[in-house]
Amino acid sequence: MNSELEAKLANAKQRYYGHYYEDFEIGRVFEHHWGRALNEGDNSMFTTLTLSFNPHYYNREYAMAHGHPDVVINPMLVFDTVFGLSVEDLSERGGAFLGVNELTYHQPVYPGDTLTAKSTVVDRRKSEKRKEFGIATWHTQGFNQKGELVVDFKRTNMIPVREPES
Repeated sequence: MNSELEAKLANAKQRYYGHYYEDFEIGRVFEHHWGRALNEGDNSMFTTLTLSFNPHYYNREYAMAHGHPDVVINPMLVFDTVFGLSVEDLSERGGAFLGVNELTYHQPVYPGDTLTAKSTVVDRRKSEKRKEFGIATWHTQGFNQKGELVVDFKRTNMIPVREPES
């Protein structure tokens, strides 16, 4: 390693993001910032890369013949986007992802729609096996730019505790 790089690394400060287990009081609501507009290119690439060959996702004429005003954004892209909007607030500090439950799609999303998200802490408990972690569950809701619910789900993660018990 060269000395210039070593000097930069020596001066670098490690930054931690996210919250600890203790920050997740049941009932606490997180309004996730930013939001994300999805466009036809996002949808086309995601659909192609995931081999999701449903013509609703890439054939405008087919989608319109089935009552849609445009192609439908792939629902897994909708889920992944809303999930991603929640990461900074909920699970960025680290810990194992333990799963998603009760995933429900409420209405289609179309190119140009902007998704936002909010999450509510619905459950938490200390891990019995790993004292340095707790387990938190959140109910996350994704909305379009009109404030209409488009997707919701519950997800669970292990979350580091601030000061582990000995």
